Amino acid sequence: FDFFQLSFAATTPELADKKKYPYFFRTVPSDNAVNPAILKLLKYYQWKRVGTLTQDVQRFSEVRNDLTRVLYGEDIEISDTESFLNDPCTSVKKLKGNDVRIILGQFDEEMAVKVFCCAYDEEMYGSKYQWIIPGWYENLWWESWINSSQCLNKNLLAAMEGYIGVDFEPLSSKKTKTISGRTPQQYEKEYNAKRGDGQSSKFHGYAYDGIWVIAQTLQRAMKYLNATNKHQKIEDFNYTNHKLGKIFLDAMNETNFLGVTGQVVFRNGERMGTIKFTQFQERKEVKVGEYNAVADKLEIINNSIRFQGLEPPKDKTIIQEELRKISLPLYSILSALTILGMIMASAFLFFNIKNRNQKLIKMSSPYMNNLIILGGMLSYASIFLFGLDGSFVSEKTFETLCTVRTWILTVGYTTAFGAMFAKTWRVHAIFKNVKMKKKIIKDQKLLVIVGGMLLIDLCILICWQVVDPLRRTVEKYNMEPDPAGRDISIRPILEHCENTHMTIWLGIVYAYKGLLMLFGCFLAWETRNVSIPALNDSKYIGMSVYNVGIMCIIGAAVSFLTRDQPNVQFCIVALVIIFCSTITLCLVFVPKLITLRTNPDAATQNRRFQFTQNQKKEDSKTSTSVTSVNQASTSRLEGLQSENHRLRMKITELDKDLEEVTMQLQDTPEKTTYIKQNHYQDLNDILSIRNFTDSKDGEKAILKNHLDQNPPAQWGSSDPSRTSKDPIEDINSPEHIQRRLSLQLPILHHAYLPSIGGVDASCASPCVSPSASPRHRHVPPSFRVMVSGL
Repeated sequence: FDFFQLSFAATTPELADKKKYPYFFRTVPSDNAVNPAILKLLKYYQWKRVGTLTQDVQRFSEVRNDLTRVLYGEDIEISDTESFLNDPCTSVKKLKGNDVRIILGQFDEEMAVKVFCCAYDEEMYGSKYQWIIPGWYENLWWESWINSSQCLNKNLLAAMEGYIGVDFEPLSSKKTKTISGRTPQQYEKEYNAKRGDGQSSKFHGYAYDGIWVIAQTLQRAMKYLNATNKHQKIEDFNYTNHKLGKIFLDAMNETNFLGVTGQVVFRNGERMGTIKFTQFQERKEVKVGEYNAVADKLEIINNSIRFQGLEPPKDKTIIQEELRKISLPLYSILSALTILGMIMASAFLFFNIKNRNQKLIKMSSPYMNNLIILGGMLSYASIFLFGLDGSFVSEKTFETLCTVRTWILTVGYTTAFGAMFAKTWRVHAIFKNVKMKKKIIKDQKLLVIVGGMLLIDLCILICWQVVDPLRRTVEKYNMEPDPAGRDISIRPILEHCENTHMTIWLGIVYAYKGLLMLFGCFLAWETRNVSIPALNDSKYIGMSVYNVGIMCIIGAAVSFLTRDQPNVQFCIVALVIIFCSTITLCLVFVPKLITLRTNPDAATQNRRFQFTQNQKKEDSKTSTSVTSVNQASTSRLEGLQSENHRLRMKITELDKDLEEVTMQLQDTPEKTTYIKQNHYQDLNDILSIRNFTDSKDGEKAILKNHLDQNPPAQWGSSDPSRTSKDPIEDINSPEHIQRRLSLQLPILHHAYLPSIGGVDASCASPCVSPSASPRHRHVPPSFRVMVSGL
């Protein structure tokens, strides 16, 4: 049947289906009419990401589906679509989990109370969220349903504060006369006067405009019939007259006039009306804007919308990536400390070069010392590179710095400790290897050793760079709230120098450095007993290895644990490098500087032959103080000093006797018929003093063997009758003895006395008088010899 229907209150979207209801019209906008208005509002505030929460009822589901169609293609993302039947809390929680800030709700008053209670529990209200819900609820609608929820009234109102309601406008706000000759305000006043105390309906304006729609339709149909077909009149209408029905349908679609509800226009039977926006402010709804569907125009009343924050909420959590960079004051402080360390290293270099010809510095390998300083300065320089991050340099430059700082630190470490261990190896080779005792190990060979260590480093670093180079990587951390209180979240990012197999390469480098440190410890232990201070750095090497090893282990562990805190990590790395470099340089050079200023000769002498002078009494009695390696007790030291003094005096007396005998044998050999037997006893006494001259054991053995072969028993008897015996029996005659002593005593005197201060070992002739040697002079009583080995 061509039966026309016109409704002033039916808003269900289902009636908009023209296939099912081709002759249905309504003067009130449908529930779907709010969707274009919502789209306009979203664009106005530039909200491009929303979520929907729908009560699982057909009326609301249809509105949601139409909204999805409207938003599709408008560059607005529906990030989450949730629906519920009775309990909305799970859906609300999911919306929060998906970071939905703009929520488009479709539910009735009862469910609305539950929704806002759940929103309060999930803290989905306030300055970060905006709720947009139907605006057709009754006045004070929440009071009717508050008892059905477990939410306190104040909590519910707190969550509701600021929501925006969307609904059609009951009466136009324009003060323009309508088709009836009245303004909407005049009409409302007359309507209220006539209804009296009766209940008001928000649809009365649409009913009034509906009457005018019917009148306008009939009038246009009559004009059309009069103009086209004079034989057919409107009174001839029936429900089977399709031709007349088509005339009425066209006349209805042509409706266009200004009514009390606004411009009355139909599009596919749907009223293109005015949509109003209200906002819940301080327990009441306030109109904040309206949307004219005919003109497709949104009008927001000035300063009427109140957002909970300083600005409209964001449609999502604004994530602002923030590079965690090294603090400039911290970088400045550590750079200043590094510069001081480099100045100190430069001072040591100047000291080493200036005093390179001093015996103390010369014996400690000045070229190797220069390499130690160079390695320390390279390590210092790497600190400047470790502090440069994305806040100072570009990404490409940072990637280059990743490689450069690794190379500098690695080469600096090997140069410093390689040079230190190389010169220690030379001491070890000289004092521990008998075969090399008379060989000279020059600095060129030590440079080759250091170069070999550096070559291994370069091989590792080149392979690392070619196979798996270091790259700039960015690590993102969990979001943090903005310290300034803005509606944004800070996502810290941190730059790292990494590659695919970082652990393997670091393991190779650490293993090589560890072996180098173990080798240094071995050399330090082997040379610990070398008695020349200028050569023996074993104690300082041990201290350097200990400090560097401990600090590196602690620094590496702390640096790994604080990799998300660049300031702490840089501070730890810089302090470890500064400490290790400084302590190494100080342990190598400060003792030399002190010794060179206080007692430069003592450090170059063997501690077993050092003399110390201390005037004790006016009668020229002397005392000797010697510092023992093991810090022997004072009583034992005094006893050994006294014994040492007594033995030296006896040696001096024996020297005099030997000189007299020698002179007698050289000057008047024919007059000497015998030698006192106790002279041999005195020589045996000399041989018994072996604890003081351990380096001359071989020479003492020669002397003792010689005396064993020539026993003194024949010296006391001189029998002329023995001269007639065979030559073998006359070898002990006084004549033979006189000849032997004239040759043997000077030889023995020459071979033995250098170890106790006698003639110089470089004397060319054993027959020269001992008194001619400068070392054979009588030692003044104010000096005594004390062997440090005691």
